[in-house]
Amino acid sequence: MPTPLRVFSNGGGVQSSAALVLSARGEIDFPIHLWSNVGDDSEHPASLKYVREVLMPYAAANGIEFHELRKKRRDKQERTLYQTIMNPESKAIQIPVRMSNGSPGNRSCTVKFKIDVIESWLYHHKVKIDNPAIVGIGISVDEIQRAGRGKEGKRSRRTYPLLDLGLRRSDCLKIVAEAGLPEPPKSSCYFCPFHRIQTWSEMRRDEPELFEKAAHMEDTINERRASLNRDPVYLTDKARPLREAVGVAQDGFWTTVVDDGDGESCDSGHCFT
Repeated sequence: MPTPLRVFSNGGGVQSSAALVLSARGEIDFPIHLWSNVGDDSEHPASLKYVREVLMPYAAANGIEFHELRKKRRDKQERTLYQTIMNPESKAIQIPVRMSNGSPGNRSCTVKFKIDVIESWLYHHKVKIDNPAIVGIGISVDEIQRAGRGKEGKRSRRTYPLLDLGLRRSDCLKIVAEAGLPEPPKSSCYFCPFHRIQTWSEMRRDEPELFEKAAHMEDTINERRASLNRDPVYLTDKARPLREAVGVAQDGFWTTVVDDGDGESCDSGHCFT
């Protein structure tokens, strides 16, 4: 049987950037990195800029294939996560919005916009179910609880090279710096309900247009739910609309009580799996 294809699911954050450097240095064996972009209208602009202006040129200069992938509908048209959520005919929310009691609702964004997109790429590159690809995920030791979560693809088997090397996030930052690369931003959709309150507060201060776009999304979701006689949902665990739940960050303190919550990100490439 042929040697399985080895690819790395790159999320564009700290751990994934370190994995790219380690791949270039030959310390881990992942000659192909796949970045599943959920949409230029969905990913945080800083993440888009970092991947395209830092990681892609670095990969090209060091002999690593780096592919940007996007979700496509059956008619071959691209579909972003933002478009899917804002579609008036959409019944599912896709992202893990917070219910009225603060608990996260169901999410399908990771599967549909990350895992399935990579599975489609593997299928079109002749990866067989009986000889699945080895897909590296950038989870470090300090977030080991995230390893093994979620759906395993039919044509892929996950592996965790940063765990094998015993690397923490701080180690990954050093690896990135040693390569002469700037520090990566935290990778996630700007409207992700897993943002810490601090992150929302800083967004409201530094990126008010982005914050307002997220708030408008929340409004749109709840207008749709109200028309269906359903309870409202929220982008934070405060059981209040985003504009009411989040104050503006001011010189190291917050105008609202800080409760950091989960604070997970998409740094690993497969989001929360």
